[in-house]
Parts: sequence; structure tokens; C-alpha cells
Amino acid sequence: MAKKSRSASHGGTPAVVALENAGVPFTQHPYEHDPSSDLGYGLEAAAAIGVEPARVFKTLVSDVDGRLVVGIVPVDRKLDLKALARAAGGKKASLAEQGAAERATGYVVGGISPLGQKQRLATVLDESALAFDTVYVSGGRRGFDVGVAPDDLVRLTGATTAAVARD
Repeated sequence: MAKKSRSASHGGTPAVVALENAGVPFTQHPYEHDPSSDLGYGLEAAAAIGVEPARVFKTLVSDVDGRLVVGIVPVDRKLDLKALARAAGGKKASLAEQGAAERATGYVVGGISPLGQKQRLATVLDESALAFDTVYVSGGRRGFDVGVAPDDLVRLTGATTAAVARD
């Protein structure tokens, strides 16, 4: 069931607004982000919200042949740039520069959500997400994740699914 409460620090992000406007059920999971953590944003989120890392997904913006493409992969895995390029119909991919990713999405690195981005970017969700009833992605701020059904995530982002994660 969707949590409709809006906390002053989290609820009004563009990601939450996009979910609410679409009428999609979701849950909100704020946690205290520790800037000194050596886990990285994604593993820190998984530990903080008490969910196995395979169900928590990170949003990475890449440059595929000169255009920005979002890859969404489990936090305990890496984005396979060759697989992302293939899935996006390109030849070569590299991680986008931080500034370009932040300008295109409207979010800061470590809090980039696949939902409610400033520009709608081509998006590829790792197919492993489809094995779960609910996956967790950034809610648009460091220290804030949302739980959503993978099918809803695909629909709202216009994503395709492909094997784009590697160990």
C-alpha cells in the first residue's frame, strides 16, 4: 500500500511526485546517510533499510555513443557497460561525467533516482529485478529509497530490461 505521508525532508522529491501522480503503490524508506561510510551509497542503503542488496538497485548514468542512458543494477553488482551499450542500441558506453548526470536528471550523485528525472533518458533495468515483487531505488535524495514493483518501475521510466549487471 502506498504511503502518502510527506515528510518535509523526503516526501516531496520529483520521484515521489511521479509515483503519486501515476497512482502507483510504493513505500518510502528514509534513513540516515553516513557520509563517512565506506560501503558506498547503495550498500549503505541496503543495510540501513534492512533489505538484501540484490533487491536494492542503483541508478547509473552512462554515455552511450554520445547520448545519456540510465542503467539500473543491483547495488552489489557493477554495470556492464558493453551490455548496456548493446541494450541501448549503441557500440560504446562509459560512465557519464558527474556534472552531466546531475544536470540531466536534476539529482545529485548518490541520490539519482530513475523516477522523476528532469530529462527523460533511455533506461535499461537489469532483468534480475523482475524476480522480485518489490525493488528499491533512490527516492531522489541521499538517505531515501522507495520500494516499487519492477513492472511499475519499467512502465514509469519507459525502461527496457536486459542483463546489464556483472559481478
